[in-house]
Amino acid sequence: MREIVPDVVVWSRRSERHGYDFNGHLIRHPDGNLCIDPVEPEDSVLDEIVAMGATRILLTNRNHTRASNLLRARLGARTAIHAHDRDHARGEGAEIDDALEVGERVGPLLVVGVSGKSPGEVALFWEARKLLFVGDAVIGNPPGRCGLLPEAVMDDPVQLRRSLEDLAALDIETLLMGDGVSILSGAKGSLDALVASFRK
Repeated sequence: MREIVPDVVVWSRRSERHGYDFNGHLIRHPDGNLCIDPVEPEDSVLDEIVAMGATRILLTNRNHTRASNLLRARLGARTAIHAHDRDHARGEGAEIDDALEVGERVGPLLVVGVSGKSPGEVALFWEARKLLFVGDAVIGNPPGRCGLLPEAVMDDPVQLRRSLEDLAALDIETLLMGDGVSILSGAKGSLDALVASFRK
């Protein structure tokens, strides 16, 4: 576990099948710590997470339930996901307490809709930091660039591209990825380049 940017820590688990890391993040914030898309932690990392604590676990999409049940139990936190992805997540065994709504604020984060890969995919925008957390809408592979998952795993590739065009309008500097390598500076340029590739 390490601090990737001020007040945000990350821990990772390698996916050999995908060829990159899956990442969980925890925000330290005076209004309550927030955990985003938690991956299975090593025992020592779990101890650190429990010591820091978190009041909410935020899931960006139905496939990022990951270690949410474990951390929900250990932290006494409430888990939230968009309603359009809730039934699928519960069907996979995730314990979901709350629904995330587009336009809602959770602590310092604005919930932004990025449907397409799944109907309830969201990103989480920390406007004051120009920092965006993304799940499966964009991946950090190859490193240093914004990439996409294969269309075969997307519900609606055309809608995802539309969502990313809207996302590119945000004033972002940092992209913290649920999958792959995060982009700590100049992230808007990388996202713009991805969106521009849709028009070729």
